[in-house]
Amino acid sequence: MALSSNTARVVLLSGMLVCLAAQTLEAAELRKETAAAFDRYIGASEGRIRSELHNELFLFIDELPETRRVEAYAQLRMGQVLVKQVNTKEEGHPIEVPHGLIHDWIGLLFIPNSSLAQTLAVVQDYDNHQNIYKPEVRHSKLLQRNGDNFKVFVQLYKRSLVTVVINADFDINFERFGTNRVVSHSYSTRLAEVEDAGQAGEREVPVGNAHGYLWRLHSYWRFEEKDGGVYVQLEGIGLSRAVPAIIGWLVTPLLRSIPRGTISSLLGATRAAVTNLRTKGDSNRAMANSSCYPSRLNVATLAAEIVPFEDSSGPGSEATTVSKKESGLRLDSGQPTRPARAKRYAC
Repeated sequence: MALSSNTARVVLLSGMLVCLAAQTLEAAELRKETAAAFDRYIGASEGRIRSELHNELFLFIDELPETRRVEAYAQLRMGQVLVKQVNTKEEGHPIEVPHGLIHDWIGLLFIPNSSLAQTLAVVQDYDNHQNIYKPEVRHSKLLQRNGDNFKVFVQLYKRSLVTVVINADFDINFERFGTNRVVSHSYSTRLAEVEDAGQAGEREVPVGNAHGYLWRLHSYWRFEEKDGGVYVQLEGIGLSRAVPAIIGWLVTPLLRSIPRGTISSLLGATRAAVTNLRTKGDSNRAMANSSCYPSRLNVATLAAEIVPFEDSSGPGSEATTVSKKESGLRLDSGQPTRPARAKRYAC
């Protein structure tokens, strides 16, 4: 008996997902040419960033035409999160990454009635990132601080097609631009996949046996206090293994969408924590008590209500907005709650 078209599609999709699952179980070692291409991409990206800062294009919307820029600022002050995929080029040409995928997304939001000092107090409270940014961050610890330079350990968690847990060490630097602007750069110095996380047999996977879920990770934050609050921008650039060509058309768009949700989630959690800190009026007590931070941001719902955001980035870029309801704090029940009224997290 012939299969219906719908049944055939389901069978085909199931078969491809089985192939993908088998691929994810295979080790994937980072090759020299892959790492070299990523380093070129980072070099080109940091050149772009230096140019933006030099030309006073502090936020990515500052380079939009005036009418669209005014509209974008209005969207941010209404509570939306603007998220855009970035494809940095080298001398006008795309950077090919053999055997790897680069994930480059940038997000921006506004935290009203807050100060730069309050925002930095949250972002630099690395021992509490496991509370602020859960579930994406399972454990966190400040290892060393020397002025505006930090060494941090975090255990990252992501569940999608597979569950991935990674132990990561980061070097982080903050730099002030004038009285109302700060930038930071975070880059991974060690990434190790973890097996049996949270169990007695938890262990790091040897590098040669790792799956290549995340080989490199750089984060670039910008903070600007103006308009009665703080604008927070985050660009994350990661490197992971490529997927087989036979299923790339199906899987690659999904893999590329995961960082978008993560960027939105991190920004939303930052706003919730800063808002909560401000409303408590006692920063020392708020920062010391982990119950002051939201227990979870509903990323699944957040990603489901993204609406198009047009800009002048040109071909190869994708830009979206996340509505105020989605970027705000949500309780585990899924009911939206404004951060200022999140009494469940009161100290």
